[in-house]
Amino acid sequence: MSKSKTIFTDHTLFTPYTRPAGGWGALRSTAIHWLASENALRNIKTLLKTNQHHGFDCPGCAWGEKEDPGVIRFCENGAKAVNWEATRKTVGAEFFAQYTVRWLREQSDYYLESQGRLSEPLHYNAVTDHYEPITWDAAFALIGATLNSLDSPDQAEFYTSGRTSNEAAFLYQLFVRSFGTNNFPDCSNMCHEASGYALTGSIGVGKGTVTIEDFHHADAVFVFGQNPGTNHPRMLDTLRDVMKRGKDVVIFNTLKERGLERFQNPQSPVEMLTDGATDMHSAYYCPKIGGDMAAVRGMVKAMLEREDGGETIFDHAFIAAHTDGMTDYLDQVRATTWTHIVEQSGLNRADLTAAAQRYVRADRVILTWAMGITQHRHSVATIHEFVNLMLLRGQLGKRGAGLCPVRGHSNVQGDRTMGINERPAEAFLAALDARFGISTPRAPGHATVAAIQAMLRGDAKVFIGLGGNFAAATPDTTLTAQALQQCDLTVHISTKLNRSHVTPGKQALILPCLGRTDIDRQNGVAQQVTVEDSFSMVHASGGVVTPPSEHLLSEPAIIAGIAHATLGNYPIDWHAMVQNYDRIRELIADTVPGFNDFNRRLRQPGGFYLGNSAREQQWRTPTGKVIVHRHTLPQHVLSERATHLLTERTLVMQTLRSHDQYNTTIYGMDDRYRGIKGARKVVFINPADIERLGFSAGQLVSIRSLWDDHQERAVHGFTLVPYAIPLGNVAAYYPETNPLVPLDSMGELSHTPTSKSIAVELMAYSSERIAADILP
Repeated sequence: MSKSKTIFTDHTLFTPYTRPAGGWGALRSTAIHWLASENALRNIKTLLKTNQHHGFDCPGCAWGEKEDPGVIRFCENGAKAVNWEATRKTVGAEFFAQYTVRWLREQSDYYLESQGRLSEPLHYNAVTDHYEPITWDAAFALIGATLNSLDSPDQAEFYTSGRTSNEAAFLYQLFVRSFGTNNFPDCSNMCHEASGYALTGSIGVGKGTVTIEDFHHADAVFVFGQNPGTNHPRMLDTLRDVMKRGKDVVIFNTLKERGLERFQNPQSPVEMLTDGATDMHSAYYCPKIGGDMAAVRGMVKAMLEREDGGETIFDHAFIAAHTDGMTDYLDQVRATTWTHIVEQSGLNRADLTAAAQRYVRADRVILTWAMGITQHRHSVATIHEFVNLMLLRGQLGKRGAGLCPVRGHSNVQGDRTMGINERPAEAFLAALDARFGISTPRAPGHATVAAIQAMLRGDAKVFIGLGGNFAAATPDTTLTAQALQQCDLTVHISTKLNRSHVTPGKQALILPCLGRTDIDRQNGVAQQVTVEDSFSMVHASGGVVTPPSEHLLSEPAIIAGIAHATLGNYPIDWHAMVQNYDRIRELIADTVPGFNDFNRRLRQPGGFYLGNSAREQQWRTPTGKVIVHRHTLPQHVLSERATHLLTERTLVMQTLRSHDQYNTTIYGMDDRYRGIKGARKVVFINPADIERLGFSAGQLVSIRSLWDDHQERAVHGFTLVPYAIPLGNVAAYYPETNPLVPLDSMGELSHTPTSKSIAVELMAYSSERIAADILP
């Protein structure tokens, strides 16, 4: 028996998980990660401060909190994030003197981050291939001198992670625009860009219209393209409440995910003591990858046929008062054939008709989605389809109903509110100009893909990353690494060692910062920062543990140091702003709508709601109504640059996270809910496809993506795991499969990498033949 089959069949790799999500399994996992942090006693106290008033905002997801004093407010994966950050282990000069960057580059992402917290600023020595200590002043001086030596400010790229606080993000964008560019690639460009673009073009605001309270009044929640059990587990408690009230939760997700099937609430004594659980859906549909738009088109077509037959299904008064273009859209729906809908969605007409009926019978509906929707070529069109569905029955602007894009990082929405945007609104720039006496640039800057392309061309020479792990998070890993290495200077503001640090430019700096859990003292006074969740609630966050090193600076302090070294005291005294973060918030209040009286409102328990114009049925669009966009259902979910290369062996692949992972941070090698133990290089595939392609379960394969630029993109040594996934579709973890995502494969209008729809072929893997058969 081959080694691959032995690994598979003796269940050391794959054992189907039959328990409910959450419950005892989540508690056990939390305890394991808590003990592994090597700071167990302190960290249990830290965890109890998570998402609490006078505590810190979870560094994980952006799901909101209902007001329920005294309740524990962290989930399993939030606990992993806290324990991972609040570790006692540190990595500094001694470590980097021992290992070359070349050697570190060969290590896994898990190994790199598991070394501990970065403890001092470091400078890359290209001659020795080692990182060496550098003083903060010298680091700031190097950055300032390099930026000021550029021929144009547009030769620098300023990346932002969604974990960055509002205060840091505001200072960052003010510095960069004062420097003279709008080059703001950020993590939004790779995840929810399609949501912001589509919603702004439809309802006039790029955010969701619901609050957490709305879920308690909804008659139905339609969940598209997400796995909350892993990516935002606190959402499971919210969906459980909907089911407990006897209302509908309708799932559209390509894979069967444990958290959307059954959930055992760790805070329910009855469920824990009786080993009970809650069924988490009324109906569960598994569309093909990229088939969600077709599925919704089918629901609308089923309703329209009833309307055309004489029934009153639509809210005609709402449509007349609040929409523009509905007649043309409905004509588009009539022109779409059921054959096209069924083929592209992978769902039959009866199922789509049944889903439509659940929608019709609900008076108040919330429609929620995540990255399973936003990383396709036609993502913007799909979200427009969501909006149109909700408009037909007046589901915007009333309690218990609305649109809910579920953001990932804890402040990705807040960063946009603070101005981290390569295409800022004119009103925002005018407010900055008036308040600070500057002339901000108006030319659009670079989003993430454009930034990588500019670095590859040599047009961008400096990269500064405020958090995140750019090299691992971005598409086309080989090209992205080449882009970073061509830079004259790369700078990464980080808490832990990651893939980006071992992909240095000609000169490189690692600047270690405080984490969300760390106490941030300025002038001896503990400071708070703020974040905005998926429901437009702004919360305070203050660390509760002593930082692991005296050499760490806060993100605002690091930004101020860079800004002062580059611009002096123009247009503000940067260092003075950092002495008390209330001063930064006063600047935000002066320039950002919704933040008036910021410091006072922040101190009320639970924070404050920014408001949402669409929730109030105020449509900030050119016509003053919701714009009803109509799109032809695409002929194929893949780009034309891949479709002409397809063969009968081609599969459509999506990347996803494991349960021991948050974005590019890997906490462990298991994926409990999918039954994976001790492995990450796996491919989830329909058993019928395994047989059709002539493979066997557990076999090792190479994966090659198809694109028409003559570049070879392949990854090797992945184990085939039979799974409940539609025929012709496969799934695998990122960042391991990010090398397969072509840089030029982007969503229409949003320019988001199409990480959820990649044309691939599988080949038998042979370590002896890899050089001859796989590599060019």
